[in-house]
Amino acid sequence: MGSQIELNDTLQLTTEQGFPVELKLEQHLKKPFQANDFDGRVFAFHDKPGARLYHYPPVRVFLVHNINGKWLYWGHAQITEQTIHADTNTTSGKFVITKIYTPKHQRSMSTNEVDSGKGYFDKI
Repeated sequence: MGSQIELNDTLQLTTEQGFPVELKLEQHLKKPFQANDFDGRVFAFHDKPGARLYHYPPVRVFLVHNINGKWLYWGHAQITEQTIHADTNTTSGKFVITKIYTPKHQRSMSTNEVDSGKGYFDKI
């Protein structure tokens, strides 16, 4: 018998899984977002494959948008709720945004903190 639970420090989501549609790179490059732009907002995610445990407050998780397999780092979030669904072997939950990177830092993280070929700016 065995079990597998993945421990995550990164909340990496596609738009379909619940990445905030409000976070648009084009807008961020023109007028950078700030974490307080999202004060009071709680975002939901769903259908993350596998049984996952995310760090819980006060510890941060990295917030990453997965765009066609490329990782675009946005900042930090805190997981406020998480549920493992044994019937579908998926994880869902809720989070708040606690930090948004400057565009320069975002580019650095999305270039240097990803596996080769997965950085969002690798294609640019």
